[in-house]
Amino acid sequence: MRKIVCVLALLVAASSVQAQPRPMTPNMTCNQARGLVFSRGQIVLGTGTYTYDRYVSDGRFCLRDEVIEPAFVPTRDTPQCPVGYVCREDDLDFFGD
Repeated sequence: MRKIVCVLALLVAASSVQAQPRPMTPNMTCNQARGLVFSRGQIVLGTGTYTYDRYVSDGRFCLRDEVIEPAFVPTRDTPQCPVGYVCREDDLDFFGD
């Protein structure tokens, strides 16, 4: 009986764990959004109700076959705040296809 109670308690505790809400850039200043990216190195930021992306401070946080591109997000004080970079696949087009 004791074992069943422990298992049930564990299941209840595990099911109550919820994902943390992602930071929303429209609620921040540009400096706050930039600060989050550069202090953490990489972070998923919400840019609207249903839009989000992963932003990085530099190429160390990208895969080997990815390159960085400058990223701009809307913030409370700036419509296009340069928060850092996004990782994108490198388009190696050796033969011009």
